[in-house]
Amino acid sequence: MGKMSTSTISFYLNGQEQTCAANLNMPDLLISLGLNPRLVAVEYNGEILHRQHWQETNLQTGDRLEIVTIVGGG
Repeated sequence: MGKMSTSTISFYLNGQEQTCAANLNMPDLLISLGLNPRLVAVEYNGEILHRQHWQETNLQTGDRLEIVTIVGGG
């Protein structure tokens, strides 16, 4: 009986070490964290990651993310 293993990676989110499934792209990662991708800004390894690059950006072990929730005012 083979044991199913899920590949995970570790990364840093707002300074805290986290783990997630390997090969997640940025929108999938945000959703897995319970965040709405439309309402956050992402800094990826020290640089702002523009939204048009999220789909092709796959998280790697040791990556550092800063995620800021955008709050609309009225």
